[in-house]
Amino acid sequence: MNPRIILLVTSPRLPAGLLTAQAWDVVRRFPVFAAVDSELAAAVSVAGGAVTVPAPKSESAEETLLAAAAEHGTAVWLAGPAGDEDLARRLGLRLAREPALAELELMYGSWDPPGARLLDAVEVIDRLVSPGGDPWKRQQTHDSLARYLLEESYEAYDAISAGDLTALRDELGDVLLQVVLHARLAQELPDGERWDVDDVAGGLVAKMIRRNPHVFAGVAVADVDEIIDNWERIKAAERAASGVASGAGGIPSPMDGIVLAQPALSLADKVLRRAGRAGVDVPLPQPDAADLEPDGAADPSTRLGAQLLALVAQARADGLDAEGALRRAALAYAAAVRAAAG
Repeated sequence: MNPRIILLVTSPRLPAGLLTAQAWDVVRRFPVFAAVDSELAAAVSVAGGAVTVPAPKSESAEETLLAAAAEHGTAVWLAGPAGDEDLARRLGLRLAREPALAELELMYGSWDPPGARLLDAVEVIDRLVSPGGDPWKRQQTHDSLARYLLEESYEAYDAISAGDLTALRDELGDVLLQVVLHARLAQELPDGERWDVDDVAGGLVAKMIRRNPHVFAGVAVADVDEIIDNWERIKAAERAASGVASGAGGIPSPMDGIVLAQPALSLADKVLRRAGRAGVDVPLPQPDAADLEPDGAADPSTRLGAQLLALVAQARADGLDAEGALRRAALAYAAAVRAAAG
């Protein structure tokens, strides 16, 4: 059996000592080499591995590995960013010419977990906002960035509407940029007020576990409607516990938590949906009985608002999305105008 040279590849995003059982077995049994001192090399040494640091980085590096592999049957190289690709290339070329010398084996000691690139995103934004980074990003505030968060969200919406999932991936990256950037700026707040991206993620995790008891707490549900009812009930209890309530006497209201900055048609839809789920029966304003001006004349703006609200209510009754319908009609009209204008 030919000697082996194992190139041990690990994820830089995981703790250095978090290796597979197979990887720990080889680093404890065979001589280990590395280009530079590292946390992984230190972890292997502490665990009883025989690590040579630094290993030669010249043309003789493969000779060192080949000699160790010939003597011990196997030698391990801790792959990293310090010249390992060049070493692997040289070894591969030589062993292709002289296959009897040794077998070159790639072993993964750890893999990037799902979401690992999010850590890279946090690191990049931290670098851009830190001293010596990007002056534009360093001078931003939550207020100055607010419009960009809306714009990027609308661009993601556009990608969904167009059915362009490749564009959606890119636009969600821009939305993520806003989230991470806001979180990084919050690290500069005064003591007692600052928070960071881990606080954002931690709050999300806690909220999802709390609001999905049918998944995390074994609560039995009959259908999706019951899941939604539980969600709204838990959400209302959260508002009450935090003191966020706009109803009379501080009693939670079905209108609590509605995003007032959203487009008017979607706002109307949300208000009507919340009222319907709460069983609150408040008659819609009638366009023919709209508020009057002091001189007794009808207020055209109020009349139009009542008419639009009635249209949204009718759309809900018909199972239609008023915001989406108007958007599609406006885009179709824009396309017709574009075509007519040449």
